[in-house]
Amino acid sequence: MSFVVAIDGPAAAGKGTVSKAVAAHFGFAHLDTGLLYRVVGRVALEKVGPALDEAAVIALSTKVSEADLARDDLRTAAVAQAASKVAVIPEVRTALVEFQRKFAARAGGAVLDGRDIGTVICPNADVKLFVTASAEVRAQRRYQELADRGENTDFETVLEDVKARDARDSDRTVAPLSAASDAIRIDTSEMSIKDAIAAAIAAVDSKHG
Repeated sequence: MSFVVAIDGPAAAGKGTVSKAVAAHFGFAHLDTGLLYRVVGRVALEKVGPALDEAAVIALSTKVSEADLARDDLRTAAVAQAASKVAVIPEVRTALVEFQRKFAARAGGAVLDGRDIGTVICPNADVKLFVTASAEVRAQRRYQELADRGENTDFETVLEDVKARDARDSDRTVAPLSAASDAIRIDTSEMSIKDAIAAAIAAVDSKHG
């Protein structure tokens, strides 16, 4: 029997780091569902160009496999923007739902993080968390991440991108970013990653075992 932890939140809030730590602590499998959309976005950029022809993107999204998640070129700013754009296409989200639900159903427990896990993908998850932070804090984190990789950008540009992505994620008609009504909220704006992880583990521990 699977134990499912659903962790949602906006970009650069820390949910990925928290999710990996929770999965490692409890010995659960982990799926960063955002990588699914990054895979589709990356392949779409390669095969159909920046225009991201909708029909081609939908076709590509039906062929995503777990092996695709191991690509090492999924973390660039261009891919992040492409992922956000393909994620608003209803048929793309539908194509990827089955993949995510099968992952969640595996024996031994699973942690899935994304933007609609607790509301759409796994509405009956055993634990739901919503990890968030202010746009400015998230932009600073993302800017530092990009700078450390040698990408040429500036804070204001990154902040604009973060706000634009938030708007697309929250305003889309299908599976918008939102906290499930029964999700535990963890705001990492002024919280160390150690404390955020501890809070998440405590929330899961209260329901597990």
